[in-house]
Parts: sequence; structure tokens; C-alpha cells
Amino acid sequence: MRILIVSDAWSPQVNGVVRTLKTTIEHLRAEGEEVEIIEPGRFRTVPCPTYPEIRLSWRPGSAVMRIIREFCPDVVHIATEGPLGLAARRAALRLGVPLTTAYHTRFPEYVKARFGMPLAWTYAYLRWFHNASRVTLVPTQVVRSDLAARGFKHLALWSRGVDTEVFFPRQGKRLDGTPPIFLYVGRVAVEKNIDAFLELDLPGTKWVVGEGPELPRIARDYPGVRFLGVLSQDRLAEVYSGADVFVFPSRTDTFGLVLIEALACGCPVAAYPVTGPLDVIGDAPAGVLAEDLRAACLAALRVPRQNALAHARQFTWQRATAQFLQHLRQAADAGATVPAAQPEL
Repeated sequence: MRILIVSDAWSPQVNGVVRTLKTTIEHLRAEGEEVEIIEPGRFRTVPCPTYPEIRLSWRPGSAVMRIIREFCPDVVHIATEGPLGLAARRAALRLGVPLTTAYHTRFPEYVKARFGMPLAWTYAYLRWFHNASRVTLVPTQVVRSDLAARGFKHLALWSRGVDTEVFFPRQGKRLDGTPPIFLYVGRVAVEKNIDAFLELDLPGTKWVVGEGPELPRIARDYPGVRFLGVLSQDRLAEVYSGADVFVFPSRTDTFGLVLIEALACGCPVAAYPVTGPLDVIGDAPAGVLAEDLRAACLAALRVPRQNALAHARQFTWQRATAQFLQHLRQAADAGATVPAAQPEL
């Protein structure tokens, strides 16, 4: 099958969306599928307001239309709702190419955290965007239920995996500092709620891996915290292995790929009982979920590392890619897309 994947998020960005797409594409090609990617590196870009590390494609419409015509895909899959996603949506609907989308992040909550925009406005845009597709893929059942309640249609599950050839316990690797070691990995941005972790009164040492617009502020406000920046996957596995507890303070993630990466390296998780941690950890003895994040962190110190390892084994990229491919095949077999609806703004 000829699959065209469109994403406004791509290298050099380092996040769960990019990692998910790259790994999925690798598995699809290994299975003999023909995959083309439309990403910002193929276009003139401008910096995203308040987040200049992210580059947004500038007026990509005609080029996206040309690429779709030349590649003649059986299905177009749109991963993001930015300029490239919009251009691909418009072109696929105009050409009658079967269209699927994915809901990777709680974008309305991010926009509200950054700009104060009402959730209803952003959800109205996203509902218009996604309801034109044959199917919208979501990472968890909780997200599926939330979106269905907001009027999103044609929702289906697409889980995530972890590469256990990269993420596995690295013996003898420890992070510096007084133990226990509490670790955060991810974007250093307001929507990640990182202050909820860094302000906790915890024993030992706190480490932060990642970059983002809030990094200068938190480095200033929390001088006792240690920072590592963006790491290769191999080095990241060493860091997970060298921590005692992986702390996930976000309340807005749809899944949290870093959760299963940490588990696969034997690092127990402490998090809030919200979407993402609830779906990945649930009531499994691989971590501790509680509204009192400090209590969760301290309790997670007593979780056997073997519990984390055992729980991570259920998340495989082979299974996740099979889900993805099944949904795209069904969309392609259903024929041309329906006409786009008008915005509900």
C-alpha cells in the first residue's frame, strides 16, 4: 500500500510524536509498505510564536497538492493539525484521496496554558479538522471517550510501543548526586507542569532531561536541579537506568511515550492519576499514581524494578504498527473521502 504521512512535527524536534512516526514508518517499510513523508524540512519555514525551536511551514498548499498528485497514495494520514496538516487535508478532500488523522496531543489544553484561549474554541477547530477523515486514531480509551463526548466521530485506538533493543536496563549506570535519584524527561514547557515536580520537598537529587522555552526560568528558579539537555536514545536509556523513580507531572498528555521507555529500563513511575499514566500504568504494580505527587514519588521508591520491566513488555511497536496499518487499510478500502464540513466556530 502507498501511504503518505503528513506531520508538522519532525526532526530536529525531539518528542513523542516524532519518535512515534519515525518508528512506525520504519516498521511499515520493513513490512513492504511504500511510505512517503511530508514534513517541514521540505518547505520554507517560520518560527512558531512563543516556541521558536518549532518551525512552521509557510504557505505549503500548492507544493503539498503537487506531492500528493505525484505520489498517488492509497491513503493520506495526517499526524498534526498545523499548516502542513491543513494543506494536506484540503488537498486530499479535493482529490478524493482516503484520509485518516491522528490525535497525538491535547492541543486545546496546551493553547489554553500558553495563550489563555478558551478550550471550546480550539476543540471546535479540531472537531472540524478531524471529522472530515475516515478515522481519527487516538492513543488510549480515555482520550477516545473524551473526544467522543466533544462530538468527534470515527475514533479508533492506536497504541504505542517501546524498542526494547534500545530501552533496557543498563547495569552499573548511575546518575550523579545524592540518592535517591528522581528523573523527569520531556519538553521543558508550561503545559508539562514541570514545576509540580521540581518544587516538591524530596530527598536525594532531581534530574531534568530535555529542552524547551521554560528551561532558562527553571534553571534559575531551581538551582539544585541538574540538567542534561536532549540526549540520544542510547544515552537516554542509560539515564533511565540510573534513576530510582521517573516522575511524570503532566496532566495534559494523551499517552506519554517516556513512561514506557522508563519502565522498559526498570525505572518505576510516579505520576498523577490522569490520562496517559492511567492508561499506561493503571493499577499495575509498576508505579504509583496519586494526586499527592510527593507521596507517589516516595511510594514509587519501594516498587521493585522487575515490576516495571514486566509491565513494559506488553507495549510493542509491532503490535502498534499492526493496529495503525489495519485502520489505514480499512480507510483505503472504503474509497474516497467525504467532502469537508464547514468550521463550527
